[in-house]
This record gives sequence, structure tokens and C-alpha cells, in this order.
Amino acid sequence: MELGPDRLPLWVKLADTAFVAVVVPVYAVRYGPGNFLWFSDIALIGSVAALWLENPLLASTLALAVLLPELAWNVDFFGRLFSGRHLLRLARYMFDRRISPFVRGLSLFHVFLPVLLVWTVSRLGYDRRAVLAQTALCWIVLHASYLLTSPAENVNWVFGPRAKPQRRLHPIAYLAALMAFFPLAVYWPSHLVLAALFARD
Repeated sequence: MELGPDRLPLWVKLADTAFVAVVVPVYAVRYGPGNFLWFSDIALIGSVAALWLENPLLASTLALAVLLPELAWNVDFFGRLFSGRHLLRLARYMFDRRISPFVRGLSLFHVFLPVLLVWTVSRLGYDRRAVLAQTALCWIVLHASYLLTSPAENVNWVFGPRAKPQRRLHPIAYLAALMAFFPLAVYWPSHLVLAALFARD
């Protein structure tokens, strides 16, 4: 089935672009360049290209990258918001008063980003090649996170599953395990769901 041009509304493209244009300079100053290696930040910035190009492969790849991680973030954020307790501690910084409300407010993109990407995939169709594309991207980003960021930042959890670096495994062995974990436990389940719902054969 051939897809016609402009399958996505112009206002969605403009709104997403404007939001990213605000987030990038603010995050660059507040968190530094290493922060943009987070999968969620890559997906947010990449969403601009996916929307304007109306590219099913790019949109599908980004959706795989963040669908389950963002679901976990939202469970933690709304769990803390309504119950006062963190379930996963992923959104703990959202309640840190040392960070300005404006900067924390920008992080609410974690709420709408997965919805935006799944909606985009529903309009454009799911490209089954995305699971291979995202796996390759994941491995590149994990290596870059390990080499270019510090354990204190722990971008994409390359130094440990919590705030502090893990000590049980050799750092390279842990990184290798993480490289297997994301494709098998995060991307493949999301791939099966998105392919079942939105694949265009």
C-alpha cells in the first residue's frame, strides 16, 4: 500500500519542532552534551526528523527505543505523584527542588513522547526493519555513553542499573550484558506488539 504525502498534520510537526528547539539549548546548558546520549533525548530530537520526513523506518526505530523505558518512567513519575513513593526511582529528579520547575517541566516530554511516536507509527505504518536498526543504534550509543560520559552521569545505565556504578561484574562484562538486555528484553517485545498492530505488509 502506497502512502500519500503529508500523512501527519502540520501543527503536530510545528509543535514538536518548537518544543525541541527549546529543550536542546536548555538541556545543553543545564546538563551538558553527554545528556543527549540518553535514548529518550535521541528519540525526542529524532522525532522532528521522523515527523517532517514522514519516514516509517525512523519513526518505528525511535518508538522501539523508548516505548518500554518511557512506560517505566511514567509508572515511576505518576506513582510518586499520586502515592508519594518511587517505584523505580527513574523520575526522582522530577521532585528535586534544586532543579528549576521550568527545567523539570521540560522533562514532561517523557509523558507525551511515546504517545507521539506510537501515533506516528499508527499513521505511517510499522517498519519491521526497525528492530535491527534500533539494535545497531543501541550498541553504538551504549559504547559512546561508556566512553564519553562519566559514571556519575551513568547515561543509559552503562555503569550500573542504579545511580552508583555496579561492582559485581567487570565493567566490560556489564556493558556486554546491557547490549544483550536492550534488544532482547526491551526492543523485541515492543517490536512484536507494534508489528502486530501497525505493520503494513
